[in-house]
Amino acid sequence: MTELIIHPADWLYYALYLIYAITIIGTIIVVILENRNPVKSIAWIVVLISLPFVGLIFYLFFGQDFRRHRMISRKSKRKLRKGDFYPAVEISKLNLSEDSKQLIRLCSSMGQMTFYPDNEVEIFISGKEKFERLIQDINRAHKYIHIQYYIFENDKLGNKIRDLLIARAKEGIEIRVIYDDVGCWQVKNRFFNEMKTHGIEVYPFLEVTFPSLANRINYRNHRKLVVIDGKVGYIGGLNIADRYMSESKLGFWRDTHARITGPAVHGLQASFSVDWSFIRKELLAGPDYFPPTTMCGNTGIQIVTSGPIGQWSNIALGFLRAISNAKRYLYIQTPYFLPTEALLKVMQTAALSKVDVRLMIPDRSDSMILRLATFSYVSQMLKAGVKVYLYQGGFLHAKTIVSDDEFFTIGSTNLDFRSFEHNFEGNAFMYDKEKAIEMKEIFFKDLENCQRIKPSVWRRRPTWEKFKESVVRLMSPVL
Repeated sequence: MTELIIHPADWLYYALYLIYAITIIGTIIVVILENRNPVKSIAWIVVLISLPFVGLIFYLFFGQDFRRHRMISRKSKRKLRKGDFYPAVEISKLNLSEDSKQLIRLCSSMGQMTFYPDNEVEIFISGKEKFERLIQDINRAHKYIHIQYYIFENDKLGNKIRDLLIARAKEGIEIRVIYDDVGCWQVKNRFFNEMKTHGIEVYPFLEVTFPSLANRINYRNHRKLVVIDGKVGYIGGLNIADRYMSESKLGFWRDTHARITGPAVHGLQASFSVDWSFIRKELLAGPDYFPPTTMCGNTGIQIVTSGPIGQWSNIALGFLRAISNAKRYLYIQTPYFLPTEALLKVMQTAALSKVDVRLMIPDRSDSMILRLATFSYVSQMLKAGVKVYLYQGGFLHAKTIVSDDEFFTIGSTNLDFRSFEHNFEGNAFMYDKEKAIEMKEIFFKDLENCQRIKPSVWRRRPTWEKFKESVVRLMSPVL
């Protein structure tokens, strides 16, 4: 009788195979218990089973769900709210449409985001005008400057801002800077260390280091905001880099940013304080950072933030409500259009209901992959009656929505999976007829640099182009 002999190498192979199988089964159980969208859960299960080892690595980097985690404790959140001196507003008495009141209530209930009436808003549509104004405000700071950008580049503009901050720090101004670690990967440490040596507190958000690489690299802080003395604030789509100021290989970058004065600056400070607490375990609260403010305009504002941490996708749900509210017109600008199924349907519903829905996207993009993915959704928009425009005056990087001469939003959020599900984002939801009309006029001015996509022409594109777009679209949730 032949004796079965198993060599030690075989034992090792079987042991490793068993460990891997147990790991995969355990991961699949975790995916199921997270109770995500069934389509996503099934997709991840297929990836884990069909792509040995690669599928597991892919899940570790891009598949984990951190929605139930907290950025800040309840106790600290109460302290922040206590420091906000602005009294609660009775929403039912606002001189706004019932739809806008519903949207305000939605944002309030999702994240206890305060509605601040009576703000002054200045809208910038170029980096030159925005940074000239910002530099003036930095020079006028009396107590503190808080700066947060996804990209803080080591170039002409970046050095100008850095040197100005160093000069103000030498004069005794408190300065804190948050930058995104991945957004600034190409920036040498010595650029930020120069600020640190002069007393500026500078820290990366979710620094990507081993062994935390897997659960950090996919979650980036995309916010772009500034708070000065608790009285002046900035929010929008512009980063600190030369390409936002001057012509690049894509032409001029067309972006939108807002300068806010009034009570809503407290909302910007609250957003910064939460992120600062998350990375430094230090709570910036109290009258030093939330000083009394004066009513100085007619714009009502909510500062709406969202990210992969927290119970709700605040901005995504706010966008869905705002789009479904539109009765007469809805004008959208975004550099990347990779909509969730819910966003796709609500835009189609609005257009089919004879709302004037217009979508402006760039003709040239800074990412060929994202351009292909964006174009894969155009046909579905056109079929529903959405008017789609290709901006040809440079690279359109603005992230704005305006509707019905009442509501508009400016911020960092693109209309794509990454902004809705993976990035930490910030938008100002604003309510004001005069400013909404100004935003509408800006949109129509940009139309002068656009080519409208005609459905008949779009259908005749080469089959190879359509195929490439369809293939890239499969990766939309992780782009």
